[in-house]
Amino acid sequence: MTGLMEIQGHRGARGLFPENTLEGFLAAAALGVTAFELDVGLTADGVVVVSHDPALNPDLTRDASGVWLDGKGPLIRSLTQADLCRFDVGRIRPGSATAMRFPDQAPLDGARVPELASVLEALPDARFTIEVKTDPRHPDWTAAPDVLADATLAVIDQAGAARRIILESFDWRVQRHVRRVRPDIRLAWLTCAETVGESALWWDGITEVASVPDSVAAEGGPVWAPDHTDLTEALVRHALALGLFVLPWTVNQPADMQRLIDWGVNGLISDRPDLALAL
Repeated sequence: MTGLMEIQGHRGARGLFPENTLEGFLAAAALGVTAFELDVGLTADGVVVVSHDPALNPDLTRDASGVWLDGKGPLIRSLTQADLCRFDVGRIRPGSATAMRFPDQAPLDGARVPELASVLEALPDARFTIEVKTDPRHPDWTAAPDVLADATLAVIDQAGAARRIILESFDWRVQRHVRRVRPDIRLAWLTCAETVGESALWWDGITEVASVPDSVAAEGGPVWAPDHTDLTEALVRHALALGLFVLPWTVNQPADMQRLIDWGVNGLISDRPDLALAL
């Protein structure tokens, strides 16, 4: 993080290029994006890969013969890294809801689900906010929070990238574990209305929520990553007064970007980082 506005490309730059792909990250970097938010999971053979969904998404995935998946795909944790590489995630399924959301996304056929190590190596000067993707409602869908966090930390250390990484999760067991074992790693605390409403589940037993920024500050911050639709100017100012770095997601419309900038947020996570950089 710097003293300037931090613009982070969400899953690379999902509005422009296939999400969470090495090709997409590199294409976004060529546009001037220097910071990214991405998600990680763990394969059956213990490889940390970059994927938002715990299972292969049929809107994004074709098999080795080029056929779109029929319904929800297999869990990432059920596949080896070699198995995973047989699937093409380089374009959106035509006519899908995802295609309607991102009509400007350019396909990059042949893109595979990348290893986190490959992304860190390919972009040695970029900063990354890495979401450790676990869900306390479905513990069988992913590796356990501490297991996935430790595997992610091992990749970060192997790449010598700890100083340019923030780790985050909606599942606050992740950050609490990392804080215990690696207090040098910067942490962000993801929030949205759903997880705030079920704080006992998502926030590792917390039931008293005076305010969300107060809860994040009580955990030590330093970064609060809220759903931007949950924010008010008063909440932003309160978070800043607590010393938090406010990094809302996923802000795609220029009018929303400008309003949040005027409120004083420290950064933006966006599917269209090109629009955010222009502001």
